[in-house]
Amino acid sequence: MADAKFDIKTYRGFRAMTLLCLVVLYAPLIVVTIYSFNASKSITVWEGLSFRWYIDVFNGPESAKFKLAAWNSFVIAIVAATVATTIATLAATGMVRGGKFKLRTLSFGLISLPLMVPEIVTAVATLIFFNAIGFDRGLLTILLAHTAFCIPFAYLPISARMQGIEDTYEQAAMDLYATNRQAFTKILLPLMMPGIISGYLLAFIVSLDDFIITNFVKGAGVETLPTAIFGAVKQGIKPNIMAISTMLLALSIVMVTISYFVSKTDETK
Repeated sequence: MADAKFDIKTYRGFRAMTLLCLVVLYAPLIVVTIYSFNASKSITVWEGLSFRWYIDVFNGPESAKFKLAAWNSFVIAIVAATVATTIATLAATGMVRGGKFKLRTLSFGLISLPLMVPEIVTAVATLIFFNAIGFDRGLLTILLAHTAFCIPFAYLPISARMQGIEDTYEQAAMDLYATNRQAFTKILLPLMMPGIISGYLLAFIVSLDDFIITNFVKGAGVETLPTAIFGAVKQGIKPNIMAISTMLLALSIVMVTISYFVSKTDETK
């Protein structure tokens, strides 16, 4: 009995529940993608395939607003992901290679806390903090909030990768008279690179797509792509919004795919 294989697919209703979950999760994305190619101004009437609304995003009357919002989003995401990944790499090195030390469990809990706390709570707390210290809201407050929020997302794949690397590599390097710094930069860091890349891409996507925290800490007149989309949707859903959403979805899929193949390539070595 102990060797019997457990097949969850044999349970009654498993296939139906799986199909229902897939429909609920992905049907809205498919609908948005399809109607982003609709030639009609109406979001309910289909008039044929067209790239009209993608052209409108770049050359239409609202293109300047969306281009500025996209620029803000990408700059913030790149900087926040870079800083967060650097901090996460150092934190993972200390947590995994630092041996046992006091407050190690507490430190891990603090790093992981943003993943467990509801995002709305984080947003309100961040807003209160900036107001308490008299910090003017703007691009800098968004960048600081995103950096802090992205650290645990970058930390998890980096830490997981480092835990899979035996410390014998570094010990062998130091036996050959390498310093601790040389053992880290020339041995451990290259081995960690797949995890670092995955952590960076994950932090980048989290920052790029974030709306709740951004909406709370941004200043007046400052927009990122998610907040600009939200502002446009409040005036009515337009086909160009579907085009922007589809492009964001495509970018997210590309990033996740790259992260997946980076990790899979490393596993096969």
